[in-house]
Amino acid sequence: MAEEDVVPKTFRALVESADRKFARVRDLPSYGRAQGQHYFQKVFKAYMRLWKYQQEHRAELVKAGLNRWEIGEIAGRIGQLYFGQYMRTSEARFLVEAYIFYEAILKRRYFEGCGVKDLRVRFKELRFYARFLLVSLILNRTEMVKVVVEKLRALIDDCKANFRETNFKEWKLVEQEILRFINIDTTFTIPSSRPFRYCAMLNCHPNSVPYVARFHAKKVLKFRDAILMSYHRNEVKFAELTLDVYRMLQCLEWEPSGSFYQKHPAEPKENGVAVDYSGASGLIDMNLAADMTDPALPPNPRKAILYRPSLTHLIAVMATICEELPPESIMLVYLSASGTPGQINTSHVETSGGSRRTRKSMLTSHSSLEQNCSATESHINGVKGPSDYYNDYLWLGPKGNGGSSNLYPGDIIPFTRRPLFLIIDSDSSHAFKVLHGAERGEKAALLLSPLRPTFKGPSSADITQNGSQFTLFLTAPLLAFCQMVGFSLSDSDMEVLNSAESILSTAFSKWEVILCKSPSLDLVWAQVLSDPFLRRLIVRFIFCRTVLSAIWPPEGSDQYLPLCIPQLPNSLSPKSDVVQSCVSQLADHLKVSNYFHFEDS
Repeated sequence: MAEEDVVPKTFRALVESADRKFARVRDLPSYGRAQGQHYFQKVFKAYMRLWKYQQEHRAELVKAGLNRWEIGEIAGRIGQLYFGQYMRTSEARFLVEAYIFYEAILKRRYFEGCGVKDLRVRFKELRFYARFLLVSLILNRTEMVKVVVEKLRALIDDCKANFRETNFKEWKLVEQEILRFINIDTTFTIPSSRPFRYCAMLNCHPNSVPYVARFHAKKVLKFRDAILMSYHRNEVKFAELTLDVYRMLQCLEWEPSGSFYQKHPAEPKENGVAVDYSGASGLIDMNLAADMTDPALPPNPRKAILYRPSLTHLIAVMATICEELPPESIMLVYLSASGTPGQINTSHVETSGGSRRTRKSMLTSHSSLEQNCSATESHINGVKGPSDYYNDYLWLGPKGNGGSSNLYPGDIIPFTRRPLFLIIDSDSSHAFKVLHGAERGEKAALLLSPLRPTFKGPSSADITQNGSQFTLFLTAPLLAFCQMVGFSLSDSDMEVLNSAESILSTAFSKWEVILCKSPSLDLVWAQVLSDPFLRRLIVRFIFCRTVLSAIWPPEGSDQYLPLCIPQLPNSLSPKSDVVQSCVSQLADHLKVSNYFHFEDS
């Protein structure tokens, strides 16, 4: 073998070896603590060896005909590996590493400049943009998302013009998906809004910190694992990430307090001279992640993201995570789905505001659903038979798939042998009240959405257009409040927005103190109160319940109110002064108090 052939042949052998290993891990499930760790280490090592080799022999490889897009493909595979590992572990450093590689591919224009007639390379570039968009979305890199969207749009148009015999309809749908997503997501519509992620500076209230630090329940559980699932027809999504799951995913992660959101890394240099990327350069700074993550933050809880799973798949994932759950830990399960086959919640919307008589007439016009509510209520108070656990359900399946897609409350009971924090967002959520008292080992914490959302006008009510109202209250309470009353926020309202956030922060701090000091706090809530993510969900639930209670009169309002089981202390009930005063102050501040009515406590 000629000496000049050794380098390219060694390179090709390394590529083939790395690709074989990559194929093994690409389709591994993204849940479970032990899934694919061994394979990931091997394939990552293979790609690092390949990456280093092409850097060290760049000149020889370029001379032998190495294309720039081939370097881009290797970097893209490494980005895929990092993102896949983030989905398995929820560790922010893997997400940041994926972003670094994808950003480098874009800046170095690895896929640009290749022959316009090379359809295979064009498809590789399309897939790169789609993957980079997903990573940028989760990292809230809004400006980069806008840049990549324009690149994707231009490439699709170029491909349609140059490859007329090829159908690019699926890629036009990808473009439409991302445009629809960013037109609704408040990260893009209100860039100055607070992040969904837990930010110590914004969400850790100084007045309540000493009380939370001193709080000790008889039993303390650590929040380690979560399952996030959404299944609605035509819901807002990008790839396999729905809007509601996207919001909940970020709500259960730490906001990095480092420099990642404040600066852009400088272009790498060699010997003080800027690198020329006109050749097939493979230089990517793999140590930038150290500057972009915060090692002082605790690890994020692991999250299994399920997109339109079958019923059996959902149960299998719950069983796996339950089995692997560490001792003294709790599993959060978030389920958002319609309660009947293919049902969309637009028909369940009532317009808030108007006279109390008008609101009451609206409520009483839906007697059938109220009867269902009262029937379910009797399950709590009376003796429950086996059939009570298999009446109402969540619908997880295509239209006409029969009962095999029904998730009944009884299907959840086996998993109550371990501590469970269950959030149900559905028009049949109240059916899951029957789980209380039926647990097999541990009492479950239940947060159940209203059966119907409440909006000032019906235009905002469609879950397929705006996502779930209840989920938005749990992840961005001020935005949910404004959306509900029709108060339009924009960056020009910065002072109004900041003052409103201050009102909420002060209230949430008071409520945390009350929870910590309450002698009647149920152990189910007390054992998770030390966890910042779960504590934040609890106080936001209190806010949501109080807001909705202040809109609807007590008579017949059950279907419009969320439920928590077991009950929280009466000192934080919707009728208590300390809770009502927050909603009243916020409504006055935004000049929407005419939508609310408060009764004497």
